[in-house]
Amino acid sequence: MTTVSSSVFVHERGLCESDEVGAGTRVWAFAHVLPGARVGKDCNICDGAFVETGAVLGDRVTVKNGTLVFGGVTCEDEVFLGPNVLFTNDFRPRAHIRKGPDQLISTVVRHNATLGAGTVVVCGTEIGAFAFAGAGAVVTKDVEPHAFVVGNPAVRKGWVCECAARLDEDLHCAECGLDFRTAGTGNGLTRA
Repeated sequence: MTTVSSSVFVHERGLCESDEVGAGTRVWAFAHVLPGARVGKDCNICDGAFVETGAVLGDRVTVKNGTLVFGGVTCEDEVFLGPNVLFTNDFRPRAHIRKGPDQLISTVVRHNATLGAGTVVVCGTEIGAFAFAGAGAVVTKDVEPHAFVVGNPAVRKGWVCECAARLDEDLHCAECGLDFRTAGTGNGLTRA
């Protein structure tokens, strides 16, 4: 078993087998980080979460209780994964067919995105920076930066600010005062 750096906190009932875990990261009770998972600095991996070999978490990622992050999933810096978020990595799984890491389908969650409680992310998708998937969303296709998506399948119902507040029809945030503009078809929003 790999020795984890003393700058990483692992609860006595947590299990962290990866030697690629950044300083300040916390792994709580019944969470399991497998060997070969890459976890950045100052992450919070809560009770019952699972981070598989080949998964990549950037810095300051929050992985709430019961969340499953499988190989082929990359979450960039400051991503929030709510309770019981579930990623997939195979469109056609069969128990009798063993697939290697090169046969898994990757998923990317860009920096500062939020996936609400119970979100399911189907493999092969990209979730844009600052996007927000509401609780229970089933993400089956790419999500634009700053998009607010809900439902099964998830569809855009509006836009969100960097502070996570919904933007008005003029793409203005009443909470923090930021303004945005469209960045072109499929590219979401950018600051105005």
